[in-house]
Amino acid sequence: MFIGEFTHTLDDKKRLSLPSKFRKELGKTVIITHGLDNCLFMFTLSQWNKIAEQLGNTSLGNADSRGFNRIMLAGAVELEVDTAGRVLIPDFLRQYIGVNGTDEKNSKLVFAGVHTRIEIWEEKKWKSYKEKILKQADSLAAKLSAIGAI
Repeated sequence: MFIGEFTHTLDDKKRLSLPSKFRKELGKTVIITHGLDNCLFMFTLSQWNKIAEQLGNTSLGNADSRGFNRIMLAGAVELEVDTAGRVLIPDFLRQYIGVNGTDEKNSKLVFAGVHTRIEIWEEKKWKSYKEKILKQADSLAAKLSAIGAI
């Protein structure tokens, strides 16, 4: 299970060092894809296989299913973790989260452990999102409690 929040910086070659706490569980190969709320989702291979199977079982006749599958599956990339625990996130995925252009070098990214996945956020977007959600925490907890989720 992935939990915790870690901030890392892209190096000069646009590689991102994985948090040491996550490395063993992630293994030598990870899957990264478009996430929701302007972040990236990172999965272990085994967890990704479960997600891909679920997505593959959705209806081809439903436009929403097709669209979501295209974003998640077509945007997915298998990445090898190097011996130093780093990955090279493709340009199109860095651009999706707002890390591009001349300010890309030394950009700070946040890894957020969210149970079976890791979310990767551009640091400023993460701080803004987290601040907004923290303000709503009580009402979110009440809503989840009302449906028996917590």
